[in-house]
Amino acid sequence: MRSFALASALATLAALAAATPTPTDPEQPHKRASLPTVTASGNAFWQDKTRFYIRGIDYQPGGSSAMKDPLADSTTCLRDIAEFKKLGVNTIRVYITDNSANHDTCMNALADAGIYAIIDANNPLFSINRYDPVPSYNAMYLQSVFATVDEFIQYDNLLAFFSGNEVINDNVTSTLSARYVKATTRDMRQYIANRGYRKVPVGYSAADVSQNRMQMAQYMNCGTDDERSDFFAFNDYSWCNTNFQVSGWDQKVKNFTGYGLPIFLSEYGCTTNGRDFGEVAALMNSEMTGVYSGGLMYEYALEDNGFGIVKISSSGAQEQGDFAKFAKALSANPAPTGDGGFTSTTKSQPCPTKDPNWLVDSTLLPEIPSGAKAFMNGGAGKGPGLTGDGSQNAGPASISDAPPGSGAATATPTHSKNAAGITTVGAVDKAPLILTALVFVLTLSGTLLL
Repeated sequence: MRSFALASALATLAALAAATPTPTDPEQPHKRASLPTVTASGNAFWQDKTRFYIRGIDYQPGGSSAMKDPLADSTTCLRDIAEFKKLGVNTIRVYITDNSANHDTCMNALADAGIYAIIDANNPLFSINRYDPVPSYNAMYLQSVFATVDEFIQYDNLLAFFSGNEVINDNVTSTLSARYVKATTRDMRQYIANRGYRKVPVGYSAADVSQNRMQMAQYMNCGTDDERSDFFAFNDYSWCNTNFQVSGWDQKVKNFTGYGLPIFLSEYGCTTNGRDFGEVAALMNSEMTGVYSGGLMYEYALEDNGFGIVKISSSGAQEQGDFAKFAKALSANPAPTGDGGFTSTTKSQPCPTKDPNWLVDSTLLPEIPSGAKAFMNGGAGKGPGLTGDGSQNAGPASISDAPPGSGAATATPTHSKNAAGITTVGAVDKAPLILTALVFVLTLSGTLLL
């Protein structure tokens, strides 16, 4: 009996030594998820099964020249989140972020306040040069963009990414950069899919330029599915204390009816003639909700341009006169119930043809830089942050075109929706297990032989 027990124990030890370890699923990061994620479906956004309207504000204290990330500074963001709560906004847009910094405190505080964030993936150092786009579209640039995706996609209150901001302006030459903005959008969407992340919407924020607004909207929604945006946003300063008709908003609703993707205003808030924020009532009205999904008022912090509603100084945040007006407009015009007359299906648009206001003459997009292809499977790694020389001159003088469909997902995800920064556990080292088992067997042997 004792011999059988000993032989059995030794057999178990041999089997343990020869066994192949069972792969272990990685533990997901411990992030608070106090808000349901927002998705894009049809021509609208959704919070679970409830239509979601963006009722927000643009947030860049210090302006673009400051090159500071307000979501990496807990003192700054906690001060301002208290003001956001007073306003009653549900979304902020942040123009500049540091993809090498940690954002847990600010993003979680926003979530606790019921506030989502729309993040610009570019910054002045890492962005497309509107007048010389070819060398600015390069692997160094995309590494920064993808690192920003990695950093923020882990938060459930991330609403969307902007792949570009006002790159195309009223100089017709700038329209030639549209191909590279659209390529960046394609690359971001492919990266999100290949890395197994949740499908966070990616789109573009267009300047308030009437001569190319519709062409840019059509361009971002034409071509194969992998080349199309998830939404389109544009800045609009035509409502200057007027009304739906005088501002021309009625005509814009007609122009975008049937567009096929969610649309919202990435900036609004004309200061001519003062501001009573009648735009909020219009955006929440059935005249617009079938086409638009809200908007972001420009802006929170008072800068030299005079648009801000809070003056920030060493003594704190001082609410200006327009602060109470904007809060009142939001309170008086809640998000409508029901589906708002949305369109349940998406559809593409025909690509715009070349004309005096639009110089793009090809439907093909540039090929993703060869050095950036490895990021699709291996990840982007640590972001470069907001220091250094940037990436605008880091690329070649020419780039080949890619065939349609080149932005489709090419990898099978190995981790789940928000697994930024997770390393899959590899094969288990068997030596410690074998040593432990050996001690057990020798102990057991001694006992059995007694």
